[in-house]
Amino acid sequence: MRRLLLTAAALTLAAPAAATLAPGAKAPDFTTRGAIAGKVFTVHLAEQLKKGPVVLYFFPAAYTGGCNAEAHAFAEAIPAFKKAGATVIGMSADTVETLTKFSAEKCAGKFAVASAGPAVVSGYDVALPRQVQGRSVTSRTSYVIAKNGTIDFVHSEMNPADHVSMTLAAAQKLAGRK
Repeated sequence: MRRLLLTAAALTLAAPAAATLAPGAKAPDFTTRGAIAGKVFTVHLAEQLKKGPVVLYFFPAAYTGGCNAEAHAFAEAIPAFKKAGATVIGMSADTVETLTKFSAEKCAGKFAVASAGPAVVSGYDVALPRQVQGRSVTSRTSYVIAKNGTIDFVHSEMNPADHVSMTLAAAQKLAGRK
């Protein structure tokens, strides 16, 4: 019985977060600090959308196994995202200092990662009720945002395995609708 309860508790903690921003909803605009290739800059969603669709992917915490693997997978797929006209931005509740190193080391300098403060975390409904190493973390939720600022696709699953392939397919489908 104890084993059954422990298994149920583990599955509850591993369950995907329910993203409240559904396709068709307006993506909340934000301005925050982030980094690309180890260089800090300001990230403003509305400015990024002027270039085309944005893949905004939230990840729990830099330098954790799943997040490192996901960052590497996004970095490898950047040419395909660019071909679809999409910009990739990783978001977490980590500090800009942590993300500056992470952008160079784990993202291979190929895309931006930015710090998601409480307003961004709340606006995108990606807060997790637990902490990792004493810090707040976000759910692993990926949004594909159309150039007009509406959510086109959402994938919320703590397992990082399908985020890149699913968001790439959504970005490619969106590019085909131009």
